[in-house]
Amino acid sequence: MVLEIIKYGHPVLRERGARITAITPEIRQLAADMLETMHASKGVGLAAQQVARAVQMAVHDVRGVKDRPSTMELDGRPADVDSLMPLVLINPEFTPVGEPVSGPEGCLSFPEIFADISRSQTIDVVAQNLAGETLRFRCGGLLARAIQHEHDHLRGILFIDRMSRASKLEHQDELDLLRAETKAALKARAR
Repeated sequence: MVLEIIKYGHPVLRERGARITAITPEIRQLAADMLETMHASKGVGLAAQQVARAVQMAVHDVRGVKDRPSTMELDGRPADVDSLMPLVLINPEFTPVGEPVSGPEGCLSFPEIFADISRSQTIDVVAQNLAGETLRFRCGGLLARAIQHEHDHLRGILFIDRMSRASKLEHQDELDLLRAETKAALKARAR
């Protein structure tokens, strides 16, 4: 089922997600719905907070993105990124390996707003999958950027928090309008 992606101004986007302690049927369904939602929105990543669920789960799928390639290593050997997609990460953690690089980012919770954000080029990731198994891998390129972006969401950090001051000022009117629209919609629903 395609879920509503909440927009900037919704309070759950600032919530730190709770750790997932059991892979329940509800968690499996949430993962499936998040993947369907991400694909329907043409995204490469989606955090649970973006569908109003404050838990530590994100989904990713970088297949088809050729202008911003991704790399992955399993057990120190190159792996085919596409064969491992889509990727569901539960309680993910990462360690930066590469130097930070600036690159373009957008966010499904901030429609039509893009900015260059500095993130580690390569990261080591540890997470659980839907089978409850521990995943350990190194990734780079777009996948590394997407995982870091969604990891921020799981902690209530938004990509605007990582924008340069100049970039944030450039988008301030759009951000103010989006936040106001979201707050008005929430108020109307509460009635």
